[in-house]
Amino acid sequence: MRKFFKFRYHSPSPEDTLKVGRKIGEIAQKGDVILLCGDLGTGKTWLTKGIAEGLGVPENYPITSPTFVFVHVYPGCLPLYHLDLYRLDKDVDWSLLGLEEYIFSEGVTVIEWAEKMPASLLPPHYLKIYIYFSNEGRDLEFITNIAYFKQIGYYLKN
Repeated sequence: MRKFFKFRYHSPSPEDTLKVGRKIGEIAQKGDVILLCGDLGTGKTWLTKGIAEGLGVPENYPITSPTFVFVHVYPGCLPLYHLDLYRLDKDVDWSLLGLEEYIFSEGVTVIEWAEKMPASLLPPHYLKIYIYFSNEGRDLEFITNIAYFKQIGYYLKN
């Protein structure tokens, strides 16, 4: 049985959310999968921008949501595969999408709208982040069974 570590963090601004993403990118390792869940406008792409910065994606690569193309690939110290499942409906044939190519890759995979993904496609280890609107800013709930991602919780407390 996988043991999960959970913690919450309040991000008061988009700049702070970017900083959180940057720290995730700095810690991320080859093969990591980061699942982002939340309503439209909560900051999933903004968090991904920070992850890209932490991975060393060059500044001349604009980080945008791949809503209409399904995946963007960015170079960095590790490749960043940025997927968006927003436009997929419940009747999609998941086996035809090739998600495994990204989930089990040599890079870091960030999946927006990951709540649409069947649990059977989840890798054994991942970082899942739920992003919620709050009165002032966003609340982020982290769930992971990857030991080194626990340091994000310690980093955010200080």
